[in-house]
Amino acid sequence: MPHPKTAEALIKCAGPIECSLLPRLLHVTEAAAIAASYQMGRGDKNYADQVSVEAMRRMLNCLDMKGVIKIGEGERDEAPMLFIGEEVGTGEGDLEVDIAVDPLEGTNLAADGIPGAISVMAMAERDGLFHGPDIYMDKIVVGPEVVKYEKAHPDERIDLDAPVIRNLEIVAKALNRNIDELVVVILDRERHKDKIKEIRGTGARVNLISDGDLMPGIATAIRGSGIHMVLGAGGSGEAVLTAAAMKILGGKMLARLVLPTVANGGTPEEIEKEKAEKMPRLETMGITKDNINDVMGIDKLAPGKDIIFSATGVTPGILLKGVSLFGEGDARVHSITMGSSGAVKFTDTIYIHDKEKTPLRMA
Repeated sequence: MPHPKTAEALIKCAGPIECSLLPRLLHVTEAAAIAASYQMGRGDKNYADQVSVEAMRRMLNCLDMKGVIKIGEGERDEAPMLFIGEEVGTGEGDLEVDIAVDPLEGTNLAADGIPGAISVMAMAERDGLFHGPDIYMDKIVVGPEVVKYEKAHPDERIDLDAPVIRNLEIVAKALNRNIDELVVVILDRERHKDKIKEIRGTGARVNLISDGDLMPGIATAIRGSGIHMVLGAGGSGEAVLTAAAMKILGGKMLARLVLPTVANGGTPEEIEKEKAEKMPRLETMGITKDNINDVMGIDKLAPGKDIIFSATGVTPGILLKGVSLFGEGDARVHSITMGSSGAVKFTDTIYIHDKEKTPLRMA
């Protein structure tokens, strides 16, 4: 009789979406990453994004499923494909899924050849992912050790509205570290100037990044990454994708929707103008002036029970290597995939068309 703690238990508890679609989801992000990699460093972020979107959509439409884009490239009138509400897949089979995509997370990073660009997406059963509008989310992300610590110390909990020092004290205790040994990742934006000063005032170290705080968020749940917390306001779509992965990895994330003019300290007139433009659309998603400021946890952002996630590196990053191109359309790609069963895979894939011309080599 096999031991009850073997991998068989995880394999058997995988849901139908994870069993049927996760292996194919890897191919989707790989194709998008390879397409984007050909434009790496060429300085045209829009074209890099376009080719990755096109590749991702082509691959999605090969999957036997009834998929709906919930987090995508924008509204129907803003994006030619992978727009919010677009139906993808062959329409065959019984699987009905909601999808969050970012074919090229870090368009500027890819265009300039800077580390951290990825192709990423998540899926879940219907209503399994938050239907987020295209505005910002203010967030805090920490790993599973903090969740464990909170369970043992219910009076000490991470709080989006708490002073930074309060949250860092909890993380330090959970990780058995000093605060000056912690690293906090935050986007290098003017709106974060005071927050950065506050973090530094605690003695913690700050890792400023120009774009792409999705993978740093995931890295908080992986020991040895050197990242212990992610803070700040960024895209809501990226926040939902982060939440999908963090739910699988057992981490914690708190987030609140915020209009860009509010986050960036706009004038009262600018804020009111943006409210007039965006609130009607937000209200169709169930977001009103009464609940827009609500703090959401992972179970609100990613309520699904059968969630799958895949990310493939375009340029080298914290957890993933970048795409290596060999000519003739051959490539080597590095990805992370995971599902609600708890299984996490780092995959190193090599695509070679002609093995005689390009034989496999040991790394």
